[in-house]
Amino acid sequence: MPLPAFLLVSMRQAHHQLTVFSSQGRSLYEFTRELRDWVSSTDIQVGMLTVFIQHTSASLLIQENADPTVRADLERFLARLVPDGDPIFQHRQEGPDDMSAHVRTALTQIYLVIPVVGGAPVLGTWQGVFLYEHRYEPQRRKVLLHLIGE
Repeated sequence: MPLPAFLLVSMRQAHHQLTVFSSQGRSLYEFTRELRDWVSSTDIQVGMLTVFIQHTSASLLIQENADPTVRADLERFLARLVPDGDPIFQHRQEGPDDMSAHVRTALTQIYLVIPVVGGAPVLGTWQGVFLYEHRYEPQRRKVLLHLIGE
């Protein structure tokens, strides 16, 4: 049975890969501006943006972007919750921060879904989009962006 005409909406899609370099190792790296710039370049005005990281020892967060003490407090909390080199971990192939990085990723998020309205991601006043690097050594992380809308 064909769909009614009012349900037939012409949706467009766009995708992009960002590389985020975690130059200081374990920390939060904001990439909101790069995300906004890319969404704006697509000419899609209304839709849903999926942000996905292709790694198991880094994650994505929408977090406070005005006061850096929020990020420092978050790191101290996770350090207490998931200590590096905890003796319960067997997996240590890449060092004492290896398994703790995987657990931190499991406790946070590897994808975000953000509404797009007016050709821009809809974020709150103090919200930023961050890559949360869980390893001590600097890494190059791939973040995939997929936008669907009209």
